Amino acid sequence: MAPQNLFITCIFLFSLLNPFHLSHAHSHNSNAKNHPSPLSAINNLVGVRKGQKAKGLVELKTHLSNLGYMKNNNNEAKANNDLFDDDLELAIKKYQVFFHLNVNGILDAKTVEHLLLPRCGVADFVNLNASQFKNEIPTIASHYTFFPGEPKWPPGKTNLTYSFPPGASNEVMQAIKDATQLWAGVTHFKFTYITDYDHADIKISFQVWDHKDGAAFDGRGGILAHAFAPSDGRLHFDGDEVWVDGVVPGKFDLQMVGLHELGHVLGLGHTTDGGAIMTPTLGSGFRKGLGQDDINGIKALYHL
Repeated sequence: MAPQNLFITCIFLFSLLNPFHLSHAHSHNSNAKNHPSPLSAINNLVGVRKGQKAKGLVELKTHLSNLGYMKNNNNEAKANNDLFDDDLELAIKKYQVFFHLNVNGILDAKTVEHLLLPRCGVADFVNLNASQFKNEIPTIASHYTFFPGEPKWPPGKTNLTYSFPPGASNEVMQAIKDATQLWAGVTHFKFTYITDYDHADIKISFQVWDHKDGAAFDGRGGILAHAFAPSDGRLHFDGDEVWVDGVVPGKFDLQMVGLHELGHVLGLGHTTDGGAIMTPTLGSGFRKGLGQDDINGIKALYHL
């Protein structure tokens, strides 16, 4: 075999056997100048309020729609513009209530800063309407939530298998194994790794940008991962992020984010309790485990 062909073959085999590192290769390619993060436009919106126009409000509306704070508006003339309208003001207020920010409906510095925090891509279920803001500011108790309709795994399904595409690294596998054991310790579930990815109950993979599941990733920062309610079983990490199994400044902990996403796989929604693993925002350089709110939520969902 020619030396050049041997070199290319070695690179291919290394990437195939190490998808953890392959995720960083995706990052190098997909974060090119022609793929800026949609959230980067939000940086310049501090101080913008209802009635004003500002570049970046279109992207903000899309982001808040994806997170469950606005309805997707199919009227392009209304939705695809940079006007801060009534719908956006209500969405901002609901967001501020959920995250215990100053509820003023304005894109103040703290609200914009919070909107840019790394987080899970699963929507926050906020059942508030405009009439509730007329006389006083509504509050949301710090409490667990479920997906609409409270989907869960069937009573007889207590052994959940999980898998990765072929070639998952030991670091990825160990991080997820540790996360599954934390949930196993407070539930009736047993989690078993199998090599048959196609037939696993939980399918875990790294994806980038639009990966054809209706919830595109956005490059570095922004959305870190997402998962689907029972009994779909898909769990996706954004391959553009820098992932580790542990606590490293500027890098995201696979075990912690995996623990959060497995909560969604089991049926938990997001909580307003900032001490719980099911809070939507998940930073880098630290690790936390299950909180009492998480444990209370999963026990309530499955009547344990």
